Amino acid sequence: MISIEELISEVNRNGGSDLHLVRGLPPKYRKDGRLLNLGEIPLTEEACEEYARELAGVRYETIKEIGELDLARSFGSVRVRVNLFRQQGTVSSAIRLLKEEIPQLSTLGLPPAAMELPGKRHGIVLVTGETGSGKSTTLAAILQEINRTREAHIVTLEDPVEYIYKPDKCIINQREIGRDTVSYGHGLKAVLREDPDIILIGEMRDLDTIETALTAAETGHLVFGTLHTNSAAESVDRIAGVFPEQMQRQIQMQLSTSLLAVLSQQLVLEKSGRGRVLACEMMVVTPAIRNLIREGKTPQIANAIATSAAEGSITMDNFLLSLWKRQAISAATVREAARDLEFVKRKLLT
Repeated sequence: MISIEELISEVNRNGGSDLHLVRGLPPKYRKDGRLLNLGEIPLTEEACEEYARELAGVRYETIKEIGELDLARSFGSVRVRVNLFRQQGTVSSAIRLLKEEIPQLSTLGLPPAAMELPGKRHGIVLVTGETGSGKSTTLAAILQEINRTREAHIVTLEDPVEYIYKPDKCIINQREIGRDTVSYGHGLKAVLREDPDIILIGEMRDLDTIETALTAAETGHLVFGTLHTNSAAESVDRIAGVFPEQMQRQIQMQLSTSLLAVLSQQLVLEKSGRGRVLACEMMVVTPAIRNLIREGKTPQIANAIATSAAEGSITMDNFLLSLWKRQAISAATVREAARDLEFVKRKLLT
């Protein structure tokens, strides 16, 4: 049986982003959004279990106890994020290949206003999007720019730790959920006693975490976090919606004063059909947008983003159209990825 290190190396050589090991199927890898076979021989239950043991190491027994396991580790020169999970009585593996080096922020293709985020001193910045949309890479590039240019203490809470930072001008402490702290909630409350300047929260997914993040931002910290949402307006609704109805007004008030920006990302197919390119909506929070958040008028946020271009905001549809005008993506891709299909259809015809 080919080793897990050899499988990961082959995916890396082929330019793949993910490796999937599932009983009854040959090893599969994702490239440019498509799932391709890595060989033809279907995996047996025994092979899946053996790969899981190889991936999990001493933590393999955790899968028996709770049914899944997240971790990150290196195989050869490739660092990977691993999710092991039981399904229909056997173990499947989903393995994300991580870049060896953190890319420079200026190379990601983000809106120009994103270049100002490393200089912020307090408040909340959210990076949102579906799984595999590049959120972790964007956050890593922002933190690396801070590390390169500012003297500060960065504390991260991650599940699992993905990119490993080498301290430059900053002190950097990276804490992994389940290994270094019990949960995001516990870890974040402890972070506030650790004299941080910048806090990264891998995922803002529950009431305690969001409430503590808002408090951290209000008390002079710069907080970065992620959400699995597809737009700035949806992100605001998601945060408020976590709380009981009687608390939502207060949370909207806190968010309106602490939120700095929301980046909502997706990766779309390049025009050549080889590779993917980042498409990004960016909401820079202006006084007008603060009022909309405070008053719970999130349906009006999309229009406010569209009229805030001078402050650095850009809608997803306008970003996609700019990629099309630069011939980076096709018109068909614009239509597939658009939020307002009728709007982009009209623009594509003009």
